[in-house]
Amino acid sequence: MNEFIREVDEEYRRDRIAQFWKRYSALVVGLLILLVLGVAGWRYWQNTERSRAEFAAVQYQDAIGAAAGGDSEAAQKALNTLATGAPDGYRVLAQFRLAAEKGRQGAEDGASAFDALANNAAINPTLQELARLRAALLRLDGAPDQAVPALERLAAPTGAFRHTAREMLGLAALRRGDYEAAGRWFDQIAADRETPQNLRSRLEIYAGLTAGGPVQITQ
Repeated sequence: MNEFIREVDEEYRRDRIAQFWKRYSALVVGLLILLVLGVAGWRYWQNTERSRAEFAAVQYQDAIGAAAGGDSEAAQKALNTLATGAPDGYRVLAQFRLAAEKGRQGAEDGASAFDALANNAAINPTLQELARLRAALLRLDGAPDQAVPALERLAAPTGAFRHTAREMLGLAALRRGDYEAAGRWFDQIAADRETPQNLRSRLEIYAGLTAGGPVQITQ
């Protein structure tokens, strides 16, 4: 009896499977075809992106080599091509390099190029902050009234580039003879547990300069 019941049960299941396949076989086959095509398309896209990245890497190295060799025109041409048509990573890298090249030719031109990167919402927020820092550093000598407020915003306790911003603010204060303000910035560097060790080693020099105050020249 048990064997009979088991055979009946298996036959019933086979009938159910046959009915299901008869009703939905076209749908199942279609889904399988779509799955295969999707995987194939994904693989093709991955290979295409890999090839584009490899080609962009070669172009970028060529641009850097041209710049190092003094062929600024060829370097600018290659970087402009990358800045508009390369994959995301190399596109942004080329844009930063172009802004740096402009900064070598003129501080304000470079700062304006970095401003454009800082205001580009499509760029990673950390890279936007880096662009703001680069723009402020280029303006620090020629336009400190614009650079100092930008550096102060970057020097916030959670800022990714607060250590560099605080150091530059302290040095800028020293340059204009404001030893009290310089001391405050250097104190913030010392109190920050995440301050890099190489910056801490420079703090001894900065502390000495701040404590010494202005040099009195006597005849």
